[in-house]
Amino acid sequence: MKILPPTLREKKRYLALEVVSETHASRNQFLKELQYSIASLVGDVGLSESGLRLLYFDGIFAIVRCIPKKTWVVRAGIAAITDINKKRIAVRVIGIGGTVRSVTEKYKDRKNYTLP
Repeated sequence: MKILPPTLREKKRYLALEVVSETHASRNQFLKELQYSIASLVGDVGLSESGLRLLYFDGIFAIVRCIPKKTWVVRAGIAAITDINKKRIAVRVIGIGGTVRSVTEKYKDRKNYTLP
């Protein structure tokens, strides 16, 4: 089986997210809510075209992958998340990058990205 050369692969963007919630949400709960939020905004086709993947989630910090043309869709979906299992939650994008490594190094260990 042959893999695609880098010139033919889709480009990706990685979003670093800060999650503030009343209780600790699980990875699956967060992913379901994110997918539901995006699907309610742009439909199932828009969700599938975004290339959404939740790469990392620890309850406070998350990394989401998408394609560059649909970054605005994912950001809008993130902004629309208000609760998970009837517990309030606030999610915001604290940074965006072209590689997982750059996003992790730049934003994960930063202590000054908390909401006021």
